[in-house]
Amino acid sequence: MKKFLLLGLCVAALNACQPAKTATTAHQLNTEHPMEYTIAGQTDADHLWLEDVLGEKALAKVTGWNEYSKPLMQDATYADMKAELLEVYNSPEKIPYISYRNGLAHNFWQDDSHVKGIWRTTSLESYRSETPKWDTVLDIDALSKEEEKNWVYKGNDCLAPDYTSCIVSLSIGGKDATERREFDIKTKKFVKGGFFLPESKGGTSWVDKDHLLVGVDFGDGTMTDSGYPLVSKLWTRGTPLSQARILMRGEQQDVGVFPATFENADGNDEILIVRATTFYETQYFWVPQSGPNAWTPVQLPVPEKTNLGAQFKGQQLVSLQEDWPQKNGKVFKSGALVSFSIADFMKDGKIDSIHEVITPTARQSIGGTGATKSALLLSLYENVSGSAYAFDFNGDAWTKTKLDFPENGNVSIGKTNAKEDIAFINTESFLTPDTLWTINTKTMVSEKAKALPNWFDSGSMVAEQHEAVSTDGTKIPYFIIHKKGMKHDGKNATLLYGYGGFEISINPSYSATIGRAWLARGGVYVSANIRGGGEFGPDWHQAGLKTKRQIIYDDFIAVAEDLIKRGVTSPEHLGTHGRSNGGLLMGVMFTQRPDLFNAVVCGVPLLDMQRFHKLLAGASWVGEYGNPDDEGAEGAYIRTLSPYHNIRTDVKYPEMFLYTSTKDDRVHPAHARKMAQRLEDLNIPFLYYENIDGGHAGAANLEETAHSQALIYAYLAKKLMKE
Repeated sequence: MKKFLLLGLCVAALNACQPAKTATTAHQLNTEHPMEYTIAGQTDADHLWLEDVLGEKALAKVTGWNEYSKPLMQDATYADMKAELLEVYNSPEKIPYISYRNGLAHNFWQDDSHVKGIWRTTSLESYRSETPKWDTVLDIDALSKEEEKNWVYKGNDCLAPDYTSCIVSLSIGGKDATERREFDIKTKKFVKGGFFLPESKGGTSWVDKDHLLVGVDFGDGTMTDSGYPLVSKLWTRGTPLSQARILMRGEQQDVGVFPATFENADGNDEILIVRATTFYETQYFWVPQSGPNAWTPVQLPVPEKTNLGAQFKGQQLVSLQEDWPQKNGKVFKSGALVSFSIADFMKDGKIDSIHEVITPTARQSIGGTGATKSALLLSLYENVSGSAYAFDFNGDAWTKTKLDFPENGNVSIGKTNAKEDIAFINTESFLTPDTLWTINTKTMVSEKAKALPNWFDSGSMVAEQHEAVSTDGTKIPYFIIHKKGMKHDGKNATLLYGYGGFEISINPSYSATIGRAWLARGGVYVSANIRGGGEFGPDWHQAGLKTKRQIIYDDFIAVAEDLIKRGVTSPEHLGTHGRSNGGLLMGVMFTQRPDLFNAVVCGVPLLDMQRFHKLLAGASWVGEYGNPDDEGAEGAYIRTLSPYHNIRTDVKYPEMFLYTSTKDDRVHPAHARKMAQRLEDLNIPFLYYENIDGGHAGAANLEETAHSQALIYAYLAKKLMKE
């Protein structure tokens, strides 16, 4: 089954800041009197003009703020870092990750000759060779030049089993909203008179050659408050979109209504409608195309806090985010992976028999799954270290076999195809470069296909895992990477990274960017596995939802304090970085514990938590953060955490580096803009960089990526790498 992912919600001069002028902590002050120390007369409405993304006044302000980061570009450290990173990003030794379809390996590639990138194919035999012979299918640089538009490639969806008819998604400047066009791989051209949809958030899914499921902006009243489609339709080739059959209409307050498909027992595609009522609650509907109940949606009787995954041997996989009690008294626990017969469901709309695939322990979590013709592949994490398994179903129960891949790092299942036996598994760790393996799931024979070179001297470094104790006694794991023989004298320049939200796990990964720009220069890198993430399953995530969110920030503070206690670093040499929801984490660290950090990098952030639900996709995140309009506990609690509302006049803050993108249509750039304006109002120094293009990713091509990353690490080096 094609699973719809909404996240879609992935890295200056003041001395070390001093503690607040009271015996209590900054957090205590902000919680008890959140507005006591702000300037009189400031209200939420003061900076609303910065929400006008392309407004003349707002852009003029942004242009002025961008000058704040210009001095970094004159620094030799920035120039060296950018050159080093461009060498990595443009290297022909990068792993060309692929999708395998009907004998062809499909890859999207960017380098200095293909700035916007090319979609290309080759045979599996050629792919495995040292010098694959690629055939270009679509050149985005050439297309952009021809059409005089800044196209950013956002992927393709091709119709099985021959995979020649595709829907290509193209974005202006990297936005989430895309234009969708039908493309023929055989002719390497867009289909004249074929399926075409103008720019919109949403999605499509093939039913067959002449029918396309569509969930986009159909005009007034067809998008939710979150900015996603409210309506899903079935569009027949050769007919106007206005005549497409309406399959389901949701409610205005839903996150969205999205089209997908699943296979029936005969191998043919059936229509599935995914109605996300909240970010974490979803209803799934089968729409029969024939029979007495044709075109009447039938809801799958599964809990609403679930994700439907792949299908294997007629079994539909279901990942549980809540307990699922059964009539016989058995309870399938939250975090488990279970399955049921899709054929049995289609007979009468009921699920009579459920099979347990795997139930992780308290310190385990499922990383990902993928189905091939002969096996279900799954990555399982034990205390944030991964391993791979192959599962099979014998008609009555599931069995598993552990696969022989490197452990104690990240093991991820690549793109799989249920009609093929060739699959891909990627392994890596903080100090071991990515290796891509092929595995034939019929024979279970695996072989190394590609591997990255080592872009920095990892042999001189060590990666360790430690635990900090949070305020409620919970042990919070974190990884620390540094050069061997590091002195515990409190003088090591240390970068602490975190995210803490949306059940997203931060697993060990090899980063040439961090390695070259930071570790090779003597820096220490720390990755914190705080609550809010998915490192230990749904419970780890749900421990920090809504009015329980402070525990996420307490976890991060505990890691920072543990680093200082161990003598790894000190506030003068400790910096922190996070983006998106991690940008909110940075804002909270800035306002609650400015005494802990001398550098704060806050990327594409949420910061105005009183209005996040009114900006772009923000309404969809109420399930994570709570409702600011709630007159009870949720509304009051959000105010105490909102960084934009909790900057005080009596505290010495570290210099913050804010970065965002004008084209970010997921997290509104106004969050960063308004924070910058508030800091300017209070005469608090900060750095700012707003890239015009790039969307939520922050950069639309490799040159922009190298520039933005070099800015970040040059700032960190300047602030933290000093005696």
